[in-house]
Amino acid sequence: MEIIAISSIKGGVGKTTTAVHLAYLSAAAGWRTLLWDLDPQGGATYSLGVDAALNGAAKRLVRGDQELHDAIVATPFDNLDLLPGDLSLRRMDLHLHERKHPTERLLKMSRSLRSRYAALFIDCAQGMSLLSENVLTAADAIVVPLIPSPLSVRMLDELSGFVAERGWTDLVVLPFFSMVDRRRQLHQEFIAATRERFPGILRTEVPYWSEIERMSVRRAPLSAIAPRSAAAQIYLSLWTEIDERLQRARS
Repeated sequence: MEIIAISSIKGGVGKTTTAVHLAYLSAAAGWRTLLWDLDPQGGATYSLGVDAALNGAAKRLVRGDQELHDAIVATPFDNLDLLPGDLSLRRMDLHLHERKHPTERLLKMSRSLRSRYAALFIDCAQGMSLLSENVLTAADAIVVPLIPSPLSVRMLDELSGFVAERGWTDLVVLPFFSMVDRRRQLHQEFIAATRERFPGILRTEVPYWSEIERMSVRRAPLSAIAPRSAAAQIYLSLWTEIDERLQRARS
């Protein structure tokens, strides 16, 4: 099972929209896929049209009193299941602190899923915390949405330093530009300068379109409800590029 985290220290960068689309496209490609909504706001859960919640199960899951597979729910989409998010996750760090080897707890919890799924996508809460360190410890790759702004690049600097400090040389870091408005000269200049500094940034850019923002209103991935739309094609391009990078990392 490949574990792909979608994470950002900064909020409001399109993280949840990215997680939902990538998980859906993985499932649509025939891979048995699970999306784990670790954001207390439950945005991915809502966006997939699922009304279930953990019902305060976060503590029981961390303690091992409840298995992860018991909390999994089906989504309306073939091959795609969900571990829903709810407000109980806001105390996840406290529950993790109570365990031995707290930075490895998520990795241990996910082992029970390996025989059931080919891919696990994790929609992380914003910021850096013990929970996000757990995710990075467990993940094979981390997808990082960046908006064209100095704060986003500073965030990428901090994340890169955090990964290097812990010696996670096998963690594939996949940043890409999100919420891009190419009509703005500032965005064009900033993207060009950032690409020169970080040549590993993915080629695909997700634009700042109202069509993409409306996904949460429709409560379904655009790739499912309007697969021929320009927005859906952009997420398909992003997923294809990520898959190619991961294949290269495996070889």
